[in-house]
Amino acid sequence: MKDHYSFLVVGSGLFGAVFAHEAIKKGHSVLMIERRGHIGGNIYTEKRDGIDIHVYGAHIFHTSDKGIWDYVTSLVPFHTFINSPIANYKGRILNMPFNMNTFSRMWDIATPDEAMARIAEQRSEIKGEPRNLEEQAISLVGRDIYEILVKGYTEKQWGRSASELPPSIIKRLPVRFTYDNNYFNDTYQGIPDEGYTGLIEKLLEGVDVLTGEDYLERRGYWDSLADRTLYTGCLDRLYGYEYGKLQYRSEIFKEERIEKENYQGVAVVNYTDRETEWTRIIEHKHFARHSSPVTWISREYPVDYEKTDEPFYPINDDANNALYLRYRERAEKEERLIIGGRLADYAYYDMDKTVMQALRKAQMCV
Repeated sequence: MKDHYSFLVVGSGLFGAVFAHEAIKKGHSVLMIERRGHIGGNIYTEKRDGIDIHVYGAHIFHTSDKGIWDYVTSLVPFHTFINSPIANYKGRILNMPFNMNTFSRMWDIATPDEAMARIAEQRSEIKGEPRNLEEQAISLVGRDIYEILVKGYTEKQWGRSASELPPSIIKRLPVRFTYDNNYFNDTYQGIPDEGYTGLIEKLLEGVDVLTGEDYLERRGYWDSLADRTLYTGCLDRLYGYEYGKLQYRSEIFKEERIEKENYQGVAVVNYTDRETEWTRIIEHKHFARHSSPVTWISREYPVDYEKTDEPFYPINDDANNALYLRYRERAEKEERLIIGGRLADYAYYDMDKTVMQALRKAQMCV
């Protein structure tokens, strides 16, 4: 550890790691501190029984931006992974995203025309502008798809009845009238061969990294060690919740080692009924086709942010967005402070957008 650095980076997730990597490439010195006991933020992976465990949920890198794909694959090798999750509704198995395989099993039909007619008929029950998420979803995909594949999952995810949620949460629901189970439409899709932790380690070569250090406990001290600080955490926490707390939903991940080679036959199963407590079960070995006599699964339980103190999904309603803007305006007045990443931006980003925004921020500041 040096006496002084060009940049202090608070948070070792993908945004902070890309920014730090670009700073090192330009000849700057970087100190990174991380509150958790490991690097990588929510894309952290660790190996157990030869299997890469996605500790904070499934992460598949997908993009149609060749420049971004070339950037990450130049750092570490990736293997192609096509996400083809299935839905389990009270033991009934249906394909995700909504496509002809789904509609064929749901309605015993075979052609796109039949599926479009069925959806159009059911959508017509909503008259006028949708007043809540339930009406919005039905107006997009009809009653059957809503009841079986949207309602229960969404209510578990947000902890509220769909009729009490604003329609803005669901702006669109992807519907495909082809027999295609590929969840993403992007050109490039894959996962690092050695897990995401290997990608972060590569990005952080040349960076001094300290884990288990909370920036906010000694902000003045940490800031004194660098010319500028990149902060990737929650802005309300940065300012001691002075204007109030931003709202998030969180997740609890319960892992289980199972003494069998194959538990569910696919990486991701969504449980879309309201009664099942968890939203998803992930079987990690299927992300890389690991060969192992045992397997690891994770069940995901959505919970209130207060239960974990780990923010995952911002609740971007009007009140929270207005509160966030107050914090952002304050942060932007600090000349030596740089902010960025999903928490500092109070937004949910796919990984390719995170890389893109980190590169742009580095171009502006490094």
